[in-house]
Amino acid sequence: MDLKTSLAVSASGLRAQSLRMRVIAENLANQDSVARTAGGDPYRRRVVSFQAEVDRASGGTAVKVSGIESDKTAFTKVYQPGSPAADAQGYVLKPNVNPLLEAADMKDAQRSYEADLNAIEAAKNLTMRTIDLLK
Repeated sequence: MDLKTSLAVSASGLRAQSLRMRVIAENLANQDSVARTAGGDPYRRRVVSFQAEVDRASGGTAVKVSGIESDKTAFTKVYQPGSPAADAQGYVLKPNVNPLLEAADMKDAQRSYEADLNAIEAAKNLTMRTIDLLK
């Protein structure tokens, strides 16, 4: 794999993990967002999915975001009869965001992002060492 291909593959990983971290941050920011009206649905957790994409020109396999889907898990019910989002029985639907799961996903995305940064740095260092040898 040449330098251009390795940088393109690492850059695609950076873009994908950056988007994943933004979606996770959005999930965490909305973990307490309920519906504005009674009977409405609260914020629904979103999840980024990836797929491998082969660049036919270079032969490298890059990461492509295949989509951002809503998590279909059930909402939790909390008894809050005074809330404007409460139903007739006094229950409010809470988002299906689990902060512990989001924290684990964020850590995984950060580590993947760092690995891509390290790959780019290694490619840069190898290039610089090659240039120094040619002097």
